Amino acid sequence: MSSTVRFGTDGIRGRAFQDITPGLAYRLGRAVAEVLPSPVYVGYDTRESSPVLARAVLAGLRDGGVLATNLGVFTTPGVAVIAQRRGGCGIVVSASHNPYYDNGLKVLGPGGGKLDVPTERALEAAVNATAEPASYEFADSPIEDSAEGEYVGHLRSLIPDDLSSLHVVLDCANGASSHVAHELFVATGARVTTLYDQPDGVNINNGCGSTHPDTLARTVVELGADLGLAFDGDADRLIAVDAEGRLRDGDDVMVLFGLDHERVDRGLVVTTMSNLGLRRAMERVGVEVVETDVGDRNVLLGLEERGWLLGGEQSGHIIFRDLSPTGDGLLTGLKLAALVARRGPLGVLCDQHWVRMPQELVNVGADVYDDASARGLFETIRQRHDVNSDDVRLIIRRSGTEPLVRVMFEATSEILVREYAESLRELFDLD
Repeated sequence: MSSTVRFGTDGIRGRAFQDITPGLAYRLGRAVAEVLPSPVYVGYDTRESSPVLARAVLAGLRDGGVLATNLGVFTTPGVAVIAQRRGGCGIVVSASHNPYYDNGLKVLGPGGGKLDVPTERALEAAVNATAEPASYEFADSPIEDSAEGEYVGHLRSLIPDDLSSLHVVLDCANGASSHVAHELFVATGARVTTLYDQPDGVNINNGCGSTHPDTLARTVVELGADLGLAFDGDADRLIAVDAEGRLRDGDDVMVLFGLDHERVDRGLVVTTMSNLGLRRAMERVGVEVVETDVGDRNVLLGLEERGWLLGGEQSGHIIFRDLSPTGDGLLTGLKLAALVARRGPLGVLCDQHWVRMPQELVNVGADVYDDASARGLFETIRQRHDVNSDDVRLIIRRSGTEPLVRVMFEATSEILVREYAESLRELFDLD
């Protein structure tokens, strides 16, 4: 009997061949065929499990009677762009920044956009009502070769800037961007050094990419490059490195675009995890900031509700609502490189325009976390330091992708932040 499926913050995710099985992938394909309109474009990342799962998805779609196109190894935002340009929906087999032994199934709605809650619930019901396939021998589907060039050409048309003044180092995380990033940035005229673009099925995100940018930072400094750009496994997020090797996350990027670009004249949508310093930088220039729950879908909904154009997450998901149906690390990287070419070094720009408040994130196992104890500890320390409530924040949320509770603490005092983080680790016996 098939287990009940629930969509998390980014589709369905778990251990490949245990939680995310070919049978589940087939059932998802059948469910999408039932709930969403045809055609459907399917892409996948470079994990060893992804081609097998993609074949099952495509088989489910075909058996459901819809036109299904195999895009092969493709970034999540790339699938969204193809669905938008050609008309249709998308499915991506990827676990984003997770290790190779995990995988996931993401569904993109009509035009490549995020699913709304009613559609997601309808898909859940359809998946859970669908039987396992009669056979697990799924036929190969030919890869549609023209889509990659179409996607690269589309991005280049959005950012036609000449970047020949820059030396850019790319970290492709041995993921889906490995096939497109180097070509894309070379086309700008930039001098390009590319790292971690040799996927072998098990090295995706392994000591590289947006969650492990240490090698990228060292390489930027050693080569005297202007900028480093790190993508995650499916390339929907970006973490940057300045010429001094300092990491620059989504908050840095949003501050610079918020100050530089006309698309923020009405406001900026961020999540609860964005730094207090970002909010204060926007306040100084009269830009309204609206906060949502964590998740790029929540950011996109916030933008659509207000008719605004720029939003994102500290983790590196940046959404330009008038340019892309979802966050796109390659698009963000191009725009950031163009900004640096036009206005000067990334580190100088960030240091000039905002001050990051001390902030620390502690991950606590969901099985040992106690909310009352964590909040009580916070209040005790806050009162001990006599800190105004406007100068301190505590954000507690359950991860949508891992069995963890994420506790984020932020204050104008670094001593206070360090004391709370250390006390929290002692409370829950964390290393």
